[in-house]
Amino acid sequence: MKASLLKLTTIALSAVLATPLGAQDTGSTRIGAHRGFWNCDETLHTENSIASLKAAQDNFFWGSEFDIHLTSDDQVVVHHDASIKGNEIQKNTYDFLKQFKLHNGESMPTLDEYLEQGAKCPSTVLVLEFKSQYSKEREDKMVDITFRKLKEHGLYDPARVIFISFSMNICQKVAAEAPEFTNQYLNGDIAPADLHKDGINGIDYHYSAFYKHPGMGERGTDLGMSVNVWTVNKEKDMKAMIDLGVDCITTNEPLTLRHLLGSKELRIAKATSESPKANPKAEVVFGNARFTVLGSRLVRMEWAEDGKFEDRATLGIVNRNMPVPPFTS
Repeated sequence: MKASLLKLTTIALSAVLATPLGAQDTGSTRIGAHRGFWNCDETLHTENSIASLKAAQDNFFWGSEFDIHLTSDDQVVVHHDASIKGNEIQKNTYDFLKQFKLHNGESMPTLDEYLEQGAKCPSTVLVLEFKSQYSKEREDKMVDITFRKLKEHGLYDPARVIFISFSMNICQKVAAEAPEFTNQYLNGDIAPADLHKDGINGIDYHYSAFYKHPGMGERGTDLGMSVNVWTVNKEKDMKAMIDLGVDCITTNEPLTLRHLLGSKELRIAKATSESPKANPKAEVVFGNARFTVLGSRLVRMEWAEDGKFEDRATLGIVNRNMPVPPFTS
């Protein structure tokens, strides 16, 4: 029994990094909508818009990726490119930049506006990309402001937000100041083991890196790191990444990926009034400890001095009543 519990504990520790705590194991592969679900008529094909985030939420994709920059007057805004209509974001104020509309008529969203929509749907994780800035000081300020705004919106929660960046400075700062969050490096030029030494707990590399180094994802997983891949739009590449067993596939074609995944897709289940209590068949009680097997890669561990365990919903976990995966105790 002790050996089995040790094995469960090992699985749980690696799953903490690989799976945000609200995830329900309907499958094993997550879909990340790249810059939101923008490639549809509902959004007028406008990426990084409030409409594209809402479309991702309405379609129950696991994650909605978006990019942020810092304006010259320290406003955090959502946009991919470094410029809008030829005007550099970092060199202009938001009051000046907001006159330039996105394709669907929206102004470039502020982070506050984006988080307001993000907070409405706990079943879609916000995949926040910190864009590289002109200096370490500006990058550090952007991270500080972002952390503050996430707290203000009640979203400073590893179950609601993960962080990604091409900037090693930003990834190292997140690792130092918010180690409980999934924190993925994007550039594809550093081995998982070297990132792991810096406390960076995930990789999110272009799919070409996984073709070039087929064992890289497995090496990351063995270290307890989360392994994501971007931006995968062709069916043949989607199938290859599914076969590699990556945690999340970021794509501009999320509906195509959903069709290919079928039952292999992992979504965050919607809560029901009776959902916080797990299926008793998923629970293993050993003395004052209880282990609840929530999925093939997620185990909840509790200790109660009086042997009375907590079954109410929490901010990060609203549904534990899920199909019980095969396991041994």
